[in-house]
Amino acid sequence: MELGAFSVSLAVKDLARSRAFYEALGFAEAGGAPDQGWLILRNGDTVIGLFQDMFKGNILTFNPGWDQSGVSQAAFTDIRQIEARLKKAGLEIERETGGGTGPASLILHDPDGNAVMLDQHVDAPDT
Repeated sequence: MELGAFSVSLAVKDLARSRAFYEALGFAEAGGAPDQGWLILRNGDTVIGLFQDMFKGNILTFNPGWDQSGVSQAAFTDIRQIEARLKKAGLEIERETGGGTGPASLILHDPDGNAVMLDQHVDAPDT
């Protein structure tokens, strides 16, 4: 099961301070809206999101339909198909997609309580 692009979404207290820290590590802005409290930073294929006052904790994030550069893919597994597989495997999903089509997200937690989010920003491929 292909989950798409991977990044870590970090809950930060001070966006400007966190940005400066990660830029010192070699990351550069790749997107976001600082006035809304979030930034996406990239260092090679490594992507992190900085989110001020949006999440309680850090989140492992997967984006079905995107490659690691954030480019939409023509063929990929739709998030609702992934959701069905996760449920069939017995995993408990905290926030479900709600069905439908198009962009959607879901959240679950690993056995140690770490949040895992699948966040699909593109329409499902034609099947």
